[in-house]
Amino acid sequence: MQQLTVIKVGGKIVEDPDSLTAFLKDLTLIAGFKILVHGGGRSATALAEKLGIETKMVEGRRITDAEMLKVVTMVYAGLVNKNIVAQLQKLQIDAVGLTGADMNLIRSNKRPVKEIDYGFAGDIKNINAPALLELLKQNYLPVIAPITHNGKGTLLNTNADTVAGEIAKALAFDYNVRLIYCFEKSGVLLDENDEKSLIPILDHELFRQYKSEGNIHSGMIPKLENAFQAIDAGVKEVIITRASDVKTGKGTLLR
Repeated sequence: MQQLTVIKVGGKIVEDPDSLTAFLKDLTLIAGFKILVHGGGRSATALAEKLGIETKMVEGRRITDAEMLKVVTMVYAGLVNKNIVAQLQKLQIDAVGLTGADMNLIRSNKRPVKEIDYGFAGDIKNINAPALLELLKQNYLPVIAPITHNGKGTLLNTNADTVAGEIAKALAFDYNVRLIYCFEKSGVLLDENDEKSLIPILDHELFRQYKSEGNIHSGMIPKLENAFQAIDAGVKEVIITRASDVKTGKGTLLR
């Protein structure tokens, strides 16, 4: 099978021009087909403040009311997405910028209200794998903003880590899929304040051990749970690394 790399990169990288340029140059050096999923939360927060819209976060997740939905759609699907596409075109990479509504790519359900009302947050229901396969067949590099839709005319703000993971799972039967999560650390660390404590290889058993011992905690737990679900669904490997190492394969390898 041919190689496909699904890369998720956070807002801190895509919102800084120098970091974005370096990252995209490294991205072009990765062999095989590629799909890029991005965030842009800091830009959304900054625009919301300028518009007088309060940003509310619960455990790192954005509360997306009707006004905030307008902001994240403008920022993620507009400014950030199209800037990435333009920079890739500059590097002679034929990219296409998409949301989940384009080509009916990602359908979601509005998250049910339980202890917390997340507003217009989307939980993914379906990935349109044939549409992505056709774009890849035509040698496009899809650049996907984490805005999905419910099929009834409503856009939904959806976690970018989840978008990347679900896309990787949906294409695992057609490609040899590798999923890379880029963030600010060199990988999964035993001590989050010590870069030398990198865990080079992590399997289910070690993950359970480190979680029970408290070495892996907080926001890293759902990220790793999503990653292992991707492996269970047929994704060949998951790498968690910093953006500057995206082309090298360094970081934490999950298998």
